[in-house]
Amino acid sequence: MIIDKIEEFCLKILEKIGLKPLASWYRKHQEAMRYLVFGALTTIVNIIVYTIFSTLLLRGLANESLRVNISEVIAFILSVIFAYITNKRYVFDSKTKGFKDLAREITSFFSCRILTEIISILMMNAAVWFSINDILMKVISNIVVIILNFIFSKIWIFKGTKRTGLNGS
Repeated sequence: MIIDKIEEFCLKILEKIGLKPLASWYRKHQEAMRYLVFGALTTIVNIIVYTIFSTLLLRGLANESLRVNISEVIAFILSVIFAYITNKRYVFDSKTKGFKDLAREITSFFSCRILTEIISILMMNAAVWFSINDILMKVISNIVVIILNFIFSKIWIFKGTKRTGLNGS
């Protein structure tokens, strides 16, 4: 898979420039490292979509809370779809057996994401209520959400899957 090849290429570069211990550490913790990489990409998708809607497309809304909430929901939907695909394929290498397992996995994934989105929405509304910059709060809320989502993914959603290491281990 292309991700494996890119990852291995980058790790070989680290080894060539004298950072072999870092490359070895990455290999040992590949699942968590991939989660961080794709979590960061999901966060970037979320923040960019939120910013586009909040500052460009919905800028003229008189109700600031409505602008924040609409932007937040749209950013959430797009970033959760991105997160599910990348977590399933590249982080946890989830192989579901049949429709029932797939439905359970998707339902679990989206349920957990909805829970963490409620937390994010509360944080974003707190930004409005306390006159805190909403973009700054968006970054902070994403950090909280990434940590919670990893815990949920690891212990509940993708619990039956185990990614093999870069060297097949």
